[in-house]
Amino acid sequence: MKLLVCAASILLLLGQPIFAQKKQPSAKARTIVTTDGEVDDVDTFIRMLLYSNEFNLVGLVYSSSQWHYKGDGKGTRFTSEMENTAKRYGERTDLRWPGTTWMETYIDKYAQVYPNLIKHASGYPSPTYLKNLVRVGNIDFEGEMNHDTDGSNLIKKILLDNDPSPVYLQIWGGTNTVARALKSIEDQYKTSANWAAIQKKVSDKAIIYAVLDQDATYQKYVAPNWPRIRVLYNSDQFWSFAYLWPRVVPTELQTYLKGAWFADYIKFGHGPLLSSYFLWGDGQKIAGDPEHTHGDLAEAQKYKLSQYDFISEGDSPAYFYLIDVGLRSMEDVSYGGWGGRMVRSATNPYRWEDGKTVTDYDPYTKKQETAYPQTRWIPVLQNDFAARADWCVKPYKEANHAPAVTLNHPHDLRAKPGQQVTLSGSATDPDKDKLAYRWWQYEEAGTYKENVTINQADQAKALVNVPGNALAGQTIHLILEVTDQGTPALTRYQRVIVTVAN
Repeated sequence: MKLLVCAASILLLLGQPIFAQKKQPSAKARTIVTTDGEVDDVDTFIRMLLYSNEFNLVGLVYSSSQWHYKGDGKGTRFTSEMENTAKRYGERTDLRWPGTTWMETYIDKYAQVYPNLIKHASGYPSPTYLKNLVRVGNIDFEGEMNHDTDGSNLIKKILLDNDPSPVYLQIWGGTNTVARALKSIEDQYKTSANWAAIQKKVSDKAIIYAVLDQDATYQKYVAPNWPRIRVLYNSDQFWSFAYLWPRVVPTELQTYLKGAWFADYIKFGHGPLLSSYFLWGDGQKIAGDPEHTHGDLAEAQKYKLSQYDFISEGDSPAYFYLIDVGLRSMEDVSYGGWGGRMVRSATNPYRWEDGKTVTDYDPYTKKQETAYPQTRWIPVLQNDFAARADWCVKPYKEANHAPAVTLNHPHDLRAKPGQQVTLSGSATDPDKDKLAYRWWQYEEAGTYKENVTINQADQAKALVNVPGNALAGQTIHLILEVTDQGTPALTRYQRVIVTVAN
């Protein structure tokens, strides 16, 4: 996602449709982050550290992109392969490079709040563990993948290890360091007798979550040479968490992204990690990036933004997707969840996309909107962020913690047209807060595209009638949403999928 000034042109990019990956419910997803260090990557990284207990980080890798590269130190001049960037910057020896120490800087700040975080939840990785994950990948130029690096070697090692569980490769910048790892595997094994087995092993493990194409290496190398690597491609939905949010997020939800909210719940009084979070007009400046002017209040006012307004976390959907809140979207990304909703490409069965044809109904604009599969979660995501901010500084009893939600029947049910289905769930809250129940239909996630009536939708036990015109094999997605009455209010879910029987 890069740059407010050229975001409008990037927004014109579109994909087609999403994803389907079964996972062991008790296992945390393994994931590697690759990042070019843009301001929105830094903010994404800061929030991600607060959720690092929810997945298994196995690599943190500096990489380049069309917007950020170091140069080779020899004065070599480079012109972008990406049309927008080539026109904007022309020939360069380096571009807006933020260096290769900033992740360690924020891990040091995480270390200062880590003793408090572990009072609130188990599974937080130690600062030492996180620092040991950091590697420098391919950073000399946009799309550079000609030589092995510590970062590409780490990715290669994990893709070749004997753990068959998926490895989610988060692409916050360019794909080039991942591409180099794959090219190194190909170079080593392509002429060997077990190449087919190696290629299948890696393809079965690797899952790329990319936010736009920020270099050409996926299209030029990964797609043609590793066609069975699964890809989740986010080209539209991330904008609700990126630079263009004022144009994308309905006015009614923008409160959660405005300066007053961030000042109260995130920026101040929550320890050194969150005091470093970048916001409009906050006076902060990223070294090495002359175009990071967001901290200048006059610059904010030029764009009609207020002090401490949200800038961007355009890459956060890549790890939101890995947080298990009961929505089952890691089973199939077309179900929709905190990381968005995508559908399988009509031309590539290993690729899932959002784009202009993947929309959810926005009750504020009363239209189908391309960003709303992500936008719809803003209130719960921001409240959850605010609770984690409290975890940095408050004792357990003074902070809020999410309820645990369960179903009293299987997650998948079958029912005939006209049949009444009883839905039943329950929830407990670690803070003994009162709980509010709400059952609702996620119409776009199901294949039965009409509204169903849910009786007693505000109770733990609800009733729904399968419509008489529903066809065998169609699915109806019903969400049990439970919200506590703590501060900030926190929400968790369970999803029931009703398949229409003959």
